[in-house]
Amino acid sequence: MVYTRKNQRDLTGAERRTFVAAVLELKRTGAYDRFVRTHIDYYVADGEGRLRVAHMTPSFLPWHRKFLLEFETALRRIDPTVTVPYWDWTRDNSPASSIWNEDFMGGNGRRSDLQVMTGPFAHSSGRWNITQSMTEGRFLTRDFGRPRDPITLPTQAQLEEVMRERVYDVTPWNSTSPSGFRNRLEGWASGQGNDRFRIHNRVHRWVGGLMLGGGSVNDPVFWLHHAFVDLVWSRWQQRNPGAGYLPAEPPPLGDGQYRKVVARHQPMAPWGVTPASMFDHSRIYRYA
Repeated sequence: MVYTRKNQRDLTGAERRTFVAAVLELKRTGAYDRFVRTHIDYYVADGEGRLRVAHMTPSFLPWHRKFLLEFETALRRIDPTVTVPYWDWTRDNSPASSIWNEDFMGGNGRRSDLQVMTGPFAHSSGRWNITQSMTEGRFLTRDFGRPRDPITLPTQAQLEEVMRERVYDVTPWNSTSPSGFRNRLEGWASGQGNDRFRIHNRVHRWVGGLMLGGGSVNDPVFWLHHAFVDLVWSRWQQRNPGAGYLPAEPPPLGDGQYRKVVARHQPMAPWGVTPASMFDHSRIYRYA
């Protein structure tokens, strides 16, 4: 049966509680930290000169669609009524938004060390200890809007500009691709300071703390953010039914991206599924 992912603002109190409870149970069993580890292991920058499947690459979107599905499947083994909600950060764009309530994601980090002190994922609750990270901290951190270097969340107008792209991706298939839907949505751009970060990347920067870098899965809001990114891709696919994943074929020997990016029908580690197999989610889930 096809299930529905809802906007987090439309969840009932009971739905918020069941989602949080399932996430906490995954954490208790150690399964959640394996998802964190996977994201860390596959966060490969395009300057590293090796295969990239998760970021700075055309497979950014299908890889995260599969990653999100794996997480959602794990949650639904605990409670089959649970689905991953999405956070529309163009609308709920304030620290006062309901997503940050104490019964859901909890709030911002405190000024002294950015430690989140409220909500079910606060370290003080005893149920959210950081074990897989790029830093040595053991508590969840956030720094909404980065006050020392202010940044805002993407606007609806900025997102709509990205939606006007008609081609999925373009050479050189990395963070420097000058156009194409994938890189415009992922959010790598030229410029200085915060101007370098757009759309998806900008949301990670706005939340701050552990949402920065490969260990960003340590913040459960990661999943709500990526559910919205997936929704945006789904809407773009509907607008552009003839615009397939690119590159269709692997870059040839002598190309700067030879063996560094995944083509349409090549397997994506760690699951072995292809980008093409992740195009259509309509038989699994839909968005409200």
